[in-house]
Amino acid sequence: MRRVLILGGTAEARALAASLTGVHVVSSLAGRVSDPRLPSGEVHIGGFGGAAGLAAWLRDHRIDRLVDATHPFAERMSASAARASQLTGVPLLALRRPGWDEEDGDDWHRVPSLPDAANALPEGARVFLTTGRRSIPVFAARTDAWFLARSVDPPEPPVPSNVEVLLARGPYTADGERALISEHRLNVLVTKDSGGTMTRAKLTAAREAGIPVIMVDRPPHPDGVQATDDVESAAAWAQG
Repeated sequence: MRRVLILGGTAEARALAASLTGVHVVSSLAGRVSDPRLPSGEVHIGGFGGAAGLAAWLRDHRIDRLVDATHPFAERMSASAARASQLTGVPLLALRRPGWDEEDGDDWHRVPSLPDAANALPEGARVFLTTGRRSIPVFAARTDAWFLARSVDPPEPPVPSNVEVLLARGPYTADGERALISEHRLNVLVTKDSGGTMTRAKLTAAREAGIPVIMVDRPPHPDGVQATDDVESAAAWAQG
């Protein structure tokens, strides 16, 4: 039986694992979330030790196909997957959800990195920060600003005095996002171009509230890796 390793943690990875038939599926989760949504089939939690460690794991577990369905900002894992594929000859496919597109009425300001996003904040901003708990120190240095930082798990203490943490897990609704913007008098949204529907409601709420969005662009993906944005075509490739 063909053995497929899915580097996951995303909705697309879970959908792919559920759709595969006639193969042995192993889904790998990084272990950064304390209570992750688990996919169908066998699950591996934790890292591999870089590209060399992943290559050894692929060989030891006789993996025939490798799918990188990690978060679009999991730059290090994607690089390790590409290198491990080169080292072992195991075919690799990247499953990437499309990024978000600006719509009429949006006021987006694209930046290449989190530090650039912090620098782009207007003086005294009240910020809806949705870039993950590990990014909080980057923004908290802007002591003139106040942040409502949403994350699935609590950040490492101490939490800076200009940051209020909201623990929540998507999917989110436009009504809920509107309420947060109004209640906390937020006047700018900072987010990553993650794509997908689970967290898109914040963009709708920001547009309706007339507040700007600082959008962090995705990092470049490894060269030469076959890619798709469709779960069905990824399943056909993995099973074919």
